[in-house]
Amino acid sequence: MTDDLDKDGLPRLPALPGPAVAESLPGLARVAGSAALHTAGWGVRTTTRNWLRVGKAVTSRDEAASLIRDVGSYVGALGEVARQVSGGVPVATALMRAGESLGAGAERTREVPVAPVVDGQVVASRPQSLRDRGNELLQRSRDVWSQDDRHPAFDRILDELAPDEARILVMLLRNGPQPSVDVRTGGPIGMVNSQLIAPGLNMVGPRAGLRYLDQVPSYLNNLFRLGLVWFSREPVRDHLEYQVLEAQPDVLGALHSVKFAKVVRRSIHLTPFGEEFCKLALVDEQTAASDDLPEHEAPPEIDGN
Repeated sequence: MTDDLDKDGLPRLPALPGPAVAESLPGLARVAGSAALHTAGWGVRTTTRNWLRVGKAVTSRDEAASLIRDVGSYVGALGEVARQVSGGVPVATALMRAGESLGAGAERTREVPVAPVVDGQVVASRPQSLRDRGNELLQRSRDVWSQDDRHPAFDRILDELAPDEARILVMLLRNGPQPSVDVRTGGPIGMVNSQLIAPGLNMVGPRAGLRYLDQVPSYLNNLFRLGLVWFSREPVRDHLEYQVLEAQPDVLGALHSVKFAKVVRRSIHLTPFGEEFCKLALVDEQTAASDDLPEHEAPPEIDGN
């Protein structure tokens, strides 16, 4: 048994005859460096000097042999790789066996596909079919050990939000539903055929401290498109809020634009999906867990009305 150890008590590296084996050593050194990332014993000893050794081993046969011997004392698979290569096993086969051996004992991480490179340019890889993606989604749904309860659309939504829109969402979460009014034609004719003069007038921009107040209609349209807000036909509970809104210049201008006009009170709410998004992405954990956050009504399609 002692014949298998060298003077330092480490597994003895087998003889490496032939130029083919010598050429394979840089590849084995890279396997050694990769294995070191997943090996607690060698990882404790990992220093800048050790990683310089890994880089040097890619081009130096002597350093590669030394590194394989060192890491091999902690990762038995590498010693087996060296023995297989010296025994005539093709390098590719030996490396594949080593990868299978290491993967069986370590936690597997999700493989990230690498896009192919053609003439120095990264080209898009062939996309999966819809059926393949659907099957993968169903397989993930059966994973009872998964701890990721975040909706996958949240990452995409962040990419599609303007900074002002994020401020609107936070304001709605903290301050609750916001009043909104439509100005329509009134009077005797309006009782028969009321015409819309100005829809969805609100104070969302000033209350959220937005930079671009004239973009509020576009912001709300985008938030509605993303499923984060919805527009209720019902007023907010505190009717005093409409007194301030109805005194705003844009509302007064719409009211004075026709002989007879009337105000129809509406409100703007976060959807349940929007509330969850805000709590996970836009506020701290303490705010998200607070019981003092105002309640928002659910859209009719959700609450069954």
